[in-house]
Order: sequence, then C-alpha cells, then structure tokens
Amino acid sequence: MNNSTIALFLAATLAVCPALAVDHAGHDKSGAAAPAAAPADRANVWKAKLAKPSLALTAAFDGKGRLWLASIRDRHLYVSHSDDKGTTLSAPAMVNAEPEDILGDGENRPKIVVRKGVVYVSYTRGLEKPMTGDIRFSRSLDGGRSFSAPLTVNDNREVISHRFETLEVNDRGQVFLAWLDKRDLSAAIRKGEKYSGAAVYYAVSDDGGASFQPNIKAADHSCECCRVAMALDNESVPVIFWRHIYGKNERDHAMLRLDGKSSPIRVSYDRWEVDACPHHGGALSIASDGVSHFVWFNNAAERHGLFYAHSADRGNRFSAPLNFGNFEAQAGHPHVLSLGKAVHVAWKEFDGQNSVIRAMASADGGKSWSPPRQIAATAGASDHPLLVADGTHAYLSWNTAKEGFRLIGMAP
Repeated sequence: MNNSTIALFLAATLAVCPALAVDHAGHDKSGAAAPAAAPADRANVWKAKLAKPSLALTAAFDGKGRLWLASIRDRHLYVSHSDDKGTTLSAPAMVNAEPEDILGDGENRPKIVVRKGVVYVSYTRGLEKPMTGDIRFSRSLDGGRSFSAPLTVNDNREVISHRFETLEVNDRGQVFLAWLDKRDLSAAIRKGEKYSGAAVYYAVSDDGGASFQPNIKAADHSCECCRVAMALDNESVPVIFWRHIYGKNERDHAMLRLDGKSSPIRVSYDRWEVDACPHHGGALSIASDGVSHFVWFNNAAERHGLFYAHSADRGNRFSAPLNFGNFEAQAGHPHVLSLGKAVHVAWKEFDGQNSVIRAMASADGGKSWSPPRQIAATAGASDHPLLVADGTHAYLSWNTAKEGFRLIGMAP
C-alpha cells in the first residue's frame, strides 16, 4: 500500500472522527509533520464534540438473561433494562444527578456490567481542556432503580487525558477499571523530556466498588486514543488488550494479565508506523476453556486490514493472524465474542451508500470460519458494533440514527 492510500484512509477516519485531528493537531492525515492547530480551533472542536448527541448505547446481559442498556442523553447517563430482548424497556434510571459532559463515541462508550443483582457502570467525563477527561464509576445495589453518586477513579487529578476506560467485575465482586492516561507524558513535559503516547493504568476495588485502591501503571507508551479491551480469564483474573507503541512508532498490539506479576506480551507484528492515533482499538474475548480470542485493525503497507488470532496458553503462542473483511469497503471496528467453542466476529463496512455490519462465525474455537455475511445495514449515522451474550446465544447490539437500537441474533 502506498502513502496516498494510507492518507485516504486517515482522511476518511478524520471525516467521521474529528477528535483524531484534535488529539494529533501537530500532524497531517498521512502522519507527516504539520503546523499545530490554533488553540481556539482545538477548543471549539472539543466543545462541539462534547455537545454532540451520542449514539453510543452499551448493552449487557445479566446472569438471568435480562438485557441492560446504558445510554447518554442531555449530559446524563441513563440505565434501563428489558425482559424481551429490547422490544420494551423499563423507565430509565439516572446515574449522575449533576450534569456532566459524558464522552460517547464508539471508542469511548460508557460501560455496564451486572453481577449478582448489582449494576456497575463507568464512563469518561470530559473536562474543559481539549481531549481531557476523568474516569467515573457508579453502582446500583437495588436492581438498577437508583445509583450511587459517581466517584472519580483516576487518582491523578490534573486536567489531562484519563480516557477510554474499560470495566469488568468478577464473581468475587472485585471491580477492575483500566484506561489510557497521560500523567507520565505531563510529568515528562515538565522535566523537558520526551515521552511517546500515553500509558495504561488500572484500579481495583475489593469492596464491590465502594472504593478503589491506588492506581497502578500497567504499561508505558500506549497509543493515545484507541480503546482498551478487557476480559476475565477462567481464573477470574482480568486481561487487557490495547494498541501499543513499539520501536520508533510502530502501532501494534499488546496484552497483559493483571495479576500483579505478568509482563506485557506483544500480540501483533503488523508494524504499522504512523505518528497518529487511529482511534481504532481492538477487542478481546476469553472462552470458558481459557482460549483468548483477539481482533484488531492495522494499516501497515504489507499487512493491513482486520485480523483475528487466538492463544490457548495466555499469550505464549498465537495462531497465525487471519486477515478478514473488505479493506476497500473500509472494514473496521471489529468485535469478538466467544461462547465455548463458538466464536463470533462482527465488523462495520461501507458499501458506498450504507454502513453495513458483517459477521462470521467459528464452531471450532477459531480454527475455521464461515463465509462473511451481512446481518444489518443503515443509511444514516451509526455506532460501532457490539457483541453480547445471554449465556447461551450471541447477539449484535447496534444503535443507529435511523432505526434506533437493534438486538439481532447471531446465526451459528
């Protein structure tokens, strides 16, 4: 792939995600050096981003098959539930009594987890300076009728970027949050030193979310704006997956088991060298047999597009990456979900008129795959695809401006 093709891809990304331009105002669309945007322009773009209505609706099932939804409206986060797969919804409960600028694009959507009757939510609150935020958390102990006053999880309180959080809760009631954090970049700037990208931080609550222990740094030099994925392994230990910066500026992917003793493992070797963040994070699902399933996007000259790989031994070895999707149709934003040996992958493409969700499935733990098929489409704006499961069946959760929220069963 030549530089013009890469520039066209990033131009398309910038067109639908102006935040990328703000986050990397010192570079043009191809990654080459460019004059920085004026502070006033950055501030205006940021204000417009905060004010824009969000289609980022997050869905999750609880252990009894009830569907839960978290959505943003008028600077509030609302939670509702459904006992008929989204056909009818309960009256929404407000999470934050005080209005906040809640970030809600596909890379930075709110999160919701329901365990043993407790509803846990997290979101990123946008702050006044461009591309800054805090990680917020709340829970409901009365079945989603009311929520605790949100607390800020990041213990660094500078007005800098603490964003792109991910949330998990294990069966012991431990709450885990991981996010991208620029406190180390801020410290380096004060010292007149260089620091590439951001860092990955996480926090743990051992009292069900009433409080959190001090933040822990998982890794230096992550990409700045690609979402972090998290999944629990078969020992209820969280594993995170993120886009990392290797060498001079290779934007590949890494994983880390948050057991306090593991080290980051490099997952992808696509070697995409670009001095910009693609706003294009990966996804992770860990099956009950312990196999970890990964999907991601990269745009290197020799290896570009969407990829899938799995590991049966916690990252010691990986399957050969499988390239999937139609790169010419802007295939992107993949998601993966495993249910035992059944694995589902969904992603978004553009056919020239419509945004299309395509999917493929594996019945043998990712060794072989069905042909890709179209499962949904819309002519208007839409969120990124999200896969959820009720314990036995997989579904696509997709919110669009034209059709609204849809929950679509995934064929085996």
